[in-house]
Amino acid sequence: MYKSSTSRRDFLKKSAVASAVPVASFAVPYFAWTEKAYPNFAKNDRIAVGVIGCGAMGKGDAGRAKFHGADIVAVCDVDSTHTDIANKKVADGKADKYSDYRKLLERDDIGVVIVATPDHWHTRPLIDAIKAGKEVYCEKPLTLTVGEGELVQKVFADHPDRIVQVGTQQRSDVVFFLKALALVQEGRLGKIKRVQCAVGATPATMDYKKTQPPAHLNWDNWLGQTPKVDYIPERCHNNFRWWYEYSGGKMTDWGAHHVDIARWVIGDEAGDGPVRITGTATHSVPFKDGYPTIDNQYNTAQEFNITCKFSSGVELVMRHDTDNGILIEGTKGRIFVNRGKLTGKPVEEIENNPLPSDALKKVYKGVEPYTDNKWGWSNHWHQYLDCVRERREPISDVASHLQAIDLCHMANLCIRLGEPIRADDPTKVKGRPLTWDPAKRLFVADEQASSFLKRKQRAGYEIVG
Repeated sequence: MYKSSTSRRDFLKKSAVASAVPVASFAVPYFAWTEKAYPNFAKNDRIAVGVIGCGAMGKGDAGRAKFHGADIVAVCDVDSTHTDIANKKVADGKADKYSDYRKLLERDDIGVVIVATPDHWHTRPLIDAIKAGKEVYCEKPLTLTVGEGELVQKVFADHPDRIVQVGTQQRSDVVFFLKALALVQEGRLGKIKRVQCAVGATPATMDYKKTQPPAHLNWDNWLGQTPKVDYIPERCHNNFRWWYEYSGGKMTDWGAHHVDIARWVIGDEAGDGPVRITGTATHSVPFKDGYPTIDNQYNTAQEFNITCKFSSGVELVMRHDTDNGILIEGTKGRIFVNRGKLTGKPVEEIENNPLPSDALKKVYKGVEPYTDNKWGWSNHWHQYLDCVRERREPISDVASHLQAIDLCHMANLCIRLGEPIRADDPTKVKGRPLTWDPAKRLFVADEQASSFLKRKQRAGYEIVG
């Protein structure tokens, strides 16, 4: 899989003095959300930010960036209503509006770019922004396929001075997730044997109507690299997650968060990737040769239970049922963590056997984690913008994210290529067992599965590494 970035950290330290991040040419009031106003930044310390993708996530990220010392100077979306609303809500009407992100990247004054598009539009603007010399905060998942991850890694390696963070904000949650990691790293659970990630299921579906796209939406550009199809409102905007053409369902939506933490928990025990991937699933529509046979219904898995086994014997499970969160099982005990709780006997024992005072700092790459806010989103942005100013690697780095999201992509391939369990119900499948060769970065003796590691991209929207 992808290697750690120790050399990148060394490079960033050496280049910190020479690097300069463009700052905004004007200051605007902070977007305070529900928090107390953050201490004012001097004009020269404020970072100029451009936003690519101005839906709910894009506006949310822009607001948090603004709160922590950035000015939103440009907004871009293929839906003009999104740019209009984002400009008004997070830039006080002062940002320039674009429909083509490449025009935004041409601006010398922009130091940081937020990529908050639908998943199938993450990799291309991310790569182009890196090549354009921008720092990038990209929403998860970075990629639509394993092959896209290889392109990102190549470009990132060619530009080691770039500061790129993934929007996996659970890595900055000091109340639950960082404490869970500290318990693991302090040996309170013993040797890790199994980690289960419950991520939920695709919403119910129905036959959706094909119609003409609204005038304010450039449907062809929204589709991007994916096949040209008729417009269905439920394919677009927030519902893109439930179509394999644009995303990976809950497997990559929530899996990008929970599998990321699970992969962090397992650490070096994961080696170079999974040895074997097996499982079962239920889709809402039948599949043939890995593709849905109905084109007007959600097609990502509604139910699934996938096991990734590593050479060390450690298992990572992805499932749709049980309480959303992560169950970490070791030889000395187990804990459960999600965005609302951290439970288990090792947690209860903290009262009489406190964690070392620097336990969270060790987890957080040697930096004292921020505690601006109970929830990690605010802390995640605080940390990232400080990384940009100080030229250091963020907590949600590219290499660790790709290690995690590749597992999610592989899990989806296991069930997309599965065989029906019952002849009378082709939607319920036993996943195809897959064995990964980390050296060749292919599935062993399975050309069909390996062919799904990359996708054919529509002419004019190809991703160039």
